[in-house]
Amino acid sequence: MGGPLSASPNASVNDPSGAPLRVGIVGAGAISGQYLRYFDEHGAAAGVRLVAVADLDPARAADAVGGREGVRTATPDELYAADDVDAVLNLTVPAAHATVARAAIAGGKHVYGEKPLAATVAEARDVLEAARRAGVRVGAAPDTVLGRGTQTARALVDAGQIGQPVAATAFFACPGHERWHPAPEFYYQPGGGPLFDMGPYYLTALVQLLGPIASVTGGAVRSGTERAIGSGPRAGERFPVDVATHVTGVLRHRGGALSTVVMSFDVVGHELPRIEVHGTAGSVSVPDPNTFEGPVRLATRAAREWADVPLTHGYAAAGRGLGLADLARAVRVDGAARADGEVALHVLEVMEALLRAADEERAVAVESTCARPTQVPESARVAVD
Repeated sequence: MGGPLSASPNASVNDPSGAPLRVGIVGAGAISGQYLRYFDEHGAAAGVRLVAVADLDPARAADAVGGREGVRTATPDELYAADDVDAVLNLTVPAAHATVARAAIAGGKHVYGEKPLAATVAEARDVLEAARRAGVRVGAAPDTVLGRGTQTARALVDAGQIGQPVAATAFFACPGHERWHPAPEFYYQPGGGPLFDMGPYYLTALVQLLGPIASVTGGAVRSGTERAIGSGPRAGERFPVDVATHVTGVLRHRGGALSTVVMSFDVVGHELPRIEVHGTAGSVSVPDPNTFEGPVRLATRAAREWADVPLTHGYAAAGRGLGLADLARAVRVDGAARADGEVALHVLEVMEALLRAADEERAVAVESTCARPTQVPESARVAVD
């Protein structure tokens, strides 16, 4: 085991002023740059410190270390066994998420990973059960919902500004990532598509706003069997499409509200909102859940026109890594993480259930549930709140 923060939460880590959570990254691909920037800009205040980077390509690990003082390269196995690593930040490809998480847990490490928690619900359950037995924490992206956009909108809902929530809508639509990505094939393989690529942001936001989901109905189509790369040196090259490219569904939340979702790689242009929540006394417009901030607007029966609302709640010092910092806070105070593995498992099951509902043309119950994460308070400082 590592230092005082690598054991399961106990009295020795309840002091918010204690030692930072020492983190090792596994996977130094493109997304790692955003996490590295968070460590550079906010790590000290957020109570997280990068100590090692591992990648199957040693050169990529060396580039990620980039002369950062006190940070070394390592192999994945060395990182899992290191005494000075308390938590593993899992930035590998989705197919490897469960394997890396289980190896880190076996080494006694907390784990925070990029979305999805695992490639399948069965794998995700195995990860959480392994963590439970080992007495360590698991967290997972997206953490954008902990920023001031979604959290301010949630504060309005919780304060009764829209009355009793009745319904929500959540839309992501574009023509497909092949128009800009030079190697887009993985977006169109199992585990990809608009639902698994962008759905976690929208569904996690809906869980924040309205709580867990009890059942789903849905439909899905695949608009073609091939697409063409639109940019880069391989522009014009065709590749197979093996997933649904347009998914729509209705989610019944356990609290009674209904959410309508559309996730699509088949829409050339649209004027749809990102997320709206509608209640008996008003409506709130929620910003893009793939960002930490953005305009929040409110319309009420008394004032029917949309009005901008000041951003009040949520972590202000935001960036990819915020969820890891919140996990470190939870470890220190022996509390609950807001981007935890139970939420990620629930969202993953909702996505699987949507595709099953579409395939079987019936309503599908969602077996898992999760606690609605606690509200991020006003003027929150991730290190102690």
